[in-house]
Amino acid sequence: MERLYKAFGDDFLELYKREIGISQPRNFARRISASEVTVKRLDLYGKLNGHEGCVNTIDFNATGDVLASGSDDRRVILWDWATRKSKLSYQSGHMDNIFQAKFMPFTDDRRIVTAAADGQVRLGLLLENGQVETKRLGRHQGRVHKLAVEPGSPYIFYSCGEDGFVQHYDLRSNSSTKIFRCSSLAENNKQSSSSISLNAIVIDPRNPNYFAVGGSDEYARVYDIRMYEMDALHNSDRPVNTFCPPHLIKAHDVHITALAYSSSSELLVSYNDELIYLFQKNMGLGLSPLSSRGEDAKKLEEPQVYSGHRNSRTIKGVSFFGPYDEYVLSGSDCGHIFIWKKKGANLVRLMAGDKHIVNQLEPHPCIPVLATCGLEKTIKLWTPSSNNVSALPRDVLKIMEANRRGREDHSRVTLTPDVIMHVLRLQRRQGVAYVERRHSRDDVESDEDDGEEAYILGFPDSDTEEGVTGNSECSIS
Repeated sequence: MERLYKAFGDDFLELYKREIGISQPRNFARRISASEVTVKRLDLYGKLNGHEGCVNTIDFNATGDVLASGSDDRRVILWDWATRKSKLSYQSGHMDNIFQAKFMPFTDDRRIVTAAADGQVRLGLLLENGQVETKRLGRHQGRVHKLAVEPGSPYIFYSCGEDGFVQHYDLRSNSSTKIFRCSSLAENNKQSSSSISLNAIVIDPRNPNYFAVGGSDEYARVYDIRMYEMDALHNSDRPVNTFCPPHLIKAHDVHITALAYSSSSELLVSYNDELIYLFQKNMGLGLSPLSSRGEDAKKLEEPQVYSGHRNSRTIKGVSFFGPYDEYVLSGSDCGHIFIWKKKGANLVRLMAGDKHIVNQLEPHPCIPVLATCGLEKTIKLWTPSSNNVSALPRDVLKIMEANRRGREDHSRVTLTPDVIMHVLRLQRRQGVAYVERRHSRDDVESDEDDGEEAYILGFPDSDTEEGVTGNSECSIS
């Protein structure tokens, strides 16, 4: 009985406070949702089956009753996740694998923006007659992994691409504007001519004027949109702050795969084949991070570190969980879902989430429900429905040690000339294939330059797309 009380003591205390009237119903619900017992009772609620390729993106609508997903099959599916049934499935108009699909707020869930490996950013407009109209809004030269929607705005969002550009979109004009190209950092605060391939972009929910980007180097950069005119000819790469763990400054063998802002403007940064770091606002390196070396670096406050997972073989997301972002979530190459306490970074839950790799995790906006996806073609839903309070698995140390060894062994790999030539040959073949696909698209799309293409699509719940290409967000490198 004593053990049971320790497991559920916090919940019983909150229930007692609510019953005697000293805790408001909303506070009660939030405290219960944030309790460690709730996290330890998360269990598989069900799977969503419908995609013909691995699922790369999932997004709840504002109320949390509908989940959108995008896949290598180039379709977007809207799910009634509670009943585990598809509400709508449509062909996105993309010519390559979808990497991001997001609802635009305050549009009655009728506007969905998508980004893909074909470099396009598109709008899906759900019509009253059950059809879907899709339209290209913009394009990058290279893949587009992420979009960032301005909180509370039904019109404004951003995209970032492997070409290094950040683009601004306003749905009132159906236009896109390149606001700057993210450049490599150079000594003495000089701007380099080489660009950074971007994987992630997020907007600060407390001040939407600020957004952060991350990509093919070690620095997360924060920008202020108010510093930019909507004229690419006069814009340059001018971050207002940069973030990087002191020991990774000038570490050229890491890059950022994902970013997340908490509700209190903390910045979560996930590195490829490294760890996850949580930065407070006062931990920035300023405009000249390369000057924060030696003795200066030792004076910097260390960010909170989350370890145990492995982020190497795919581009993984990272997220907060809980009504006040009490937890940090990540997938892993080992196929597990890692849940840490944000404060203190203690691992509280380790769940098997995929036979191969867990890539993306999407918390429900209101209740303790979690959606995940990975290399499998299904979406998994997790709810606190277990009758048992799950402890960490017995082999947790073995799993974490295997991930640690994998990271360290990878960091010690020395590339021989033969391996380098092999990689260069593969890159050249991929480049030729990409050009051939672009030429084939030019034959199909007669309006590449004016951006006025549109497709009217029906309600093809049963339609599937064959011939999925190899540009998957979840392909193993």
